[in-house]
Amino acid sequence: MARVISDACVACGACESTCPVGAISMGDGKFEIDEAACIDCGACEGGCPVGAIAEA
Repeated sequence: MARVISDACVACGACESTCPVGAISMGDGKFEIDEAACIDCGACEGGCPVGAIAEA
């Protein structure tokens, strides 16, 4: 997986709606990326208002 969501996530859900394959879902207090479903397009990174998503 090329992208990860850090602890800076505020659980706003903005990234979830930007993912074209539905690879992002709510986890334990923050959103998580399903590495098996992720196509590494980077849409989520640009959609995060707090910059909590970055390349691993």
